[in-house]
Amino acid sequence: MAARKRRGITAFNLSFLDIMSCGFGAVILFFVIINRTAEVHTEEMTADVTGEVILLETEVELEKLNQVKLQNDLAEVEQEMVRADGRAERLQDDVLTEEEQLSDQTNETAAKREHLNELITDLQKMEKELERLQELEQSGGRGQRTFVGSGDRQYLTGLRVGGKHILILVDSSASMLDSTIVNIIRRRNLPDDQKIRSGKWQRAIRIVDWLTTQIPAEASFQIYRYGLSAEAVIEGTNGQWLETENGRQLDRAVQALRKVVPEGGTRLHTLAEAIYTLNPLPDNIYLIADGLPTQGRQIDSSPRSVSSQRRESYFNQALTEIPVGIPVNTILLPMEGDPMASSSYWRLAVITGGSYMSPSGDWP
Repeated sequence: MAARKRRGITAFNLSFLDIMSCGFGAVILFFVIINRTAEVHTEEMTADVTGEVILLETEVELEKLNQVKLQNDLAEVEQEMVRADGRAERLQDDVLTEEEQLSDQTNETAAKREHLNELITDLQKMEKELERLQELEQSGGRGQRTFVGSGDRQYLTGLRVGGKHILILVDSSASMLDSTIVNIIRRRNLPDDQKIRSGKWQRAIRIVDWLTTQIPAEASFQIYRYGLSAEAVIEGTNGQWLETENGRQLDRAVQALRKVVPEGGTRLHTLAEAIYTLNPLPDNIYLIADGLPTQGRQIDSSPRSVSSQRRESYFNQALTEIPVGIPVNTILLPMEGDPMASSSYWRLAVITGGSYMSPSGDWP
């Protein structure tokens, strides 16, 4: 038997199983390649998303910070609005106060203008009275003392020193040290001997000296100095009328006045107190002053600056205590910062039937 001829091995002799295995292997390889590509793409997408998330979280944090800042700014704005409302209320109150003060000043100005017109009318009346008094003025020979001024001037003043009981009152407060507030403050701290030598005080003494030369020989007199209180310049003579004694008592009184030291404040209530110590009451009063009082009836132990209105009020209160029917003749010396003094003392002269003068700097 002939041997069988062997078949040759070709590429087409692969079994079906081999073919399927190759196919499955190719599919698996395909999926492996696709899966890796998907993973790489997923990682890239994840990285991108993570970056965006971080960016968004950062923006959220920034927005939160901005929100907190805005809330703080809003709170500050609200506080500033509250403060602004407070300032606005205060400003409104200030405006109302200023309006009230302006209204008061307007009314006061109108009242002063009316008062000025009254003073002008009174001035005209007093000028006529002055002319009458000047006609009655005697040039000499009626007093017990002499007084010679610069150049032997004739002292025609409109002041007629007459009456049976003559009272001279001279302000001895610290304001008599000078005519300006600054110099008064400076001089009141000087030693007493320098205070006495102050020009204004020496002038007041010369005025009293001149008045004593006009007192009739038959008249009684008294000289008081006043400040916060009033007392006779001759010690121990409070409430007593003094006789001229051919000028001896007059000389004694003037010499005592030269030793008085100006100090303290001024109470015009002391005028009435001094007047009522005397019996009988004076029938003529001569007042040497330089301004309105700085104290009222009750003494303020720690006085502050006193307004012009308050000083005028003190003057008006004291005016009601002066006995009716006694002429008060005022000689007013200059004083800084007291504009109502002149009109007030002029009114005193009109009410009491006395006289008023504000002499030039070289008198007497």
